[in-house]
Amino acid sequence: MKLSNLFRPTNFKRAVFFITGDILISIFTLFLAYLLRFNFSIPKIYLHKFFEIAFIFVFLKLVFYYLFKLYFVSWRFFSLKELKSLVFATTLAYVLGGSLLLIFRNYFIPFPRSVIIIDYFLSLLFIGFFRISKRLIYEKLSTDKPPALIIGANEKTVSLLKQNIPYSVFEIYDNEKNLIGSYLYGYKVEDISKIDGKIKTAIITKEYSRGELDRLVEFLHSKEIEDIKIYNPFENRVKDISIEDLLARKPKDLDKEAIKYFVKDKKILITGAGGSIGSEIARLCEKYEANELILIDDCEFNLYSINEELNIKRKIYLTDVTKKEELEKIFEEKPDIVIHAAAYKHVPMCEYNPRSAVINNILGTINTINLAIEYEVKDFILISTDKAVRPTNIMGATKRVCEIYAQNIDSKNTKICAVRFGNVLGSSGSVVPKFKKLIEEDKPLPVTHPEITRYFMLISEACQLVLQAGSLAKSGEIFILDMGEPVKIIDLAEKMLKLYGKNENNIKFVGLRPGEKLYEELLINEADKKTKYKDIFIAKPTAYDLKLLQRELNKLFSAESKEKIVKILKEIVPEFDYKG
Repeated sequence: MKLSNLFRPTNFKRAVFFITGDILISIFTLFLAYLLRFNFSIPKIYLHKFFEIAFIFVFLKLVFYYLFKLYFVSWRFFSLKELKSLVFATTLAYVLGGSLLLIFRNYFIPFPRSVIIIDYFLSLLFIGFFRISKRLIYEKLSTDKPPALIIGANEKTVSLLKQNIPYSVFEIYDNEKNLIGSYLYGYKVEDISKIDGKIKTAIITKEYSRGELDRLVEFLHSKEIEDIKIYNPFENRVKDISIEDLLARKPKDLDKEAIKYFVKDKKILITGAGGSIGSEIARLCEKYEANELILIDDCEFNLYSINEELNIKRKIYLTDVTKKEELEKIFEEKPDIVIHAAAYKHVPMCEYNPRSAVINNILGTINTINLAIEYEVKDFILISTDKAVRPTNIMGATKRVCEIYAQNIDSKNTKICAVRFGNVLGSSGSVVPKFKKLIEEDKPLPVTHPEITRYFMLISEACQLVLQAGSLAKSGEIFILDMGEPVKIIDLAEKMLKLYGKNENNIKFVGLRPGEKLYEELLINEADKKTKYKDIFIAKPTAYDLKLLQRELNKLFSAESKEKIVKILKEIVPEFDYKG
């Protein structure tokens, strides 16, 4: 056994250590109580039953400390809550122990009753100090760490303060009037407006909306505080604030119970499982206790990566959705839910390769939908995009065709729906990682137009809302996720440059790319319906003769030239205003 492993803390070692310490301290405090009672000259007659009395109190303290779970608390997590438990447990031990001494007083005589009271207070003092000593040492040592202030008087702050973080916390601030002036963990909570900028590191523990967090960061920058952190209790780490934090949508009505009910114990097939959306949905399916995953992707590395990450029962297939015969063999696995995330999504790439976009996006979707119906899959979710609304490019038009097919196919026993949303932060090829790379290379950020805007949402938020929308499906709906307010790309670029401490003017305008819109839309018209969740809407259905659609699709799949493809797409999607 390595020496380092011997001294590595474990729950068992911690419990043994504290039990040993409590026994020794309890014997010491009882003897000290005798000394204090008899002015440090104890008559021998009173020590006759010392060890029997010590055994009673030691035994009862160990029992009650165990029942109050005091042997399962780490040094650094010993706080006011645990101190209260220690007081209650010690009080019960001495009440019961004192009662036993009185009931059997003939056996223990002579015994000075005041020793019980003296020992009670000595035990609280010495055992309490024993528990908190390591934290006091850490807090003393933390004065050598760089100073920081915390914004947010809440449970996350308490959790943070209990840890050995690489900062010495000097101040806590909040903007809620009922908290200002109160004390948290020994710190007085001050008004945010009183931040003076003397401390250059700020750690944010409070939940803020997108706009509130943006204004707070601007305020901190105005105070020349550039080192801004956010504490994430789920990852249990303090990290630099990122553009994703500033743009996060943070939906208010995320129904995790509905998602779990939809996913739990189901066999779920995910196409495009290695992509940004597909891989996050796979992670969520594992989190919400799906029974098994069937993962399909045509990119070996992406499929390998998500497979390595997951622990759930799963099968992986390296193929693409345009190969119907291979896809049919996979559907013989009889999935309960199919989530179709496989698609070519990059606008310029689809403009340069229109036939590939049509085959992959439309034929692949039709294959997947038809097989889901044939194999009586209970639920089918099509991942769509805001670019399908009044499309101006080939990618958006292909996704709109997929929506139309999903709404008009006779789905029999399969509930089919589509979920439409905007850009997800951090997805492959999206603007945020592209800008990050350019900033690291100290290159100017290309913005296509001063007025161009986009909707943004975190991948995890979008994918959870996708599953939540799927739980609402009856069949034929297009669910639309509320993406909040659109963000100007030039504002995004300036914020990122400022966060990285770069020149905010290091931006160049390069002009709109083929098929690119200035503004993305999510709603086709004003007739969209609400659901019980304010972040999820339903678009008005588009009726389309299925036989006519199939004839048009046959012509589309045989078309070779871009002009012919665009012409047929316009026939299927009259609102397609091609800008290529």
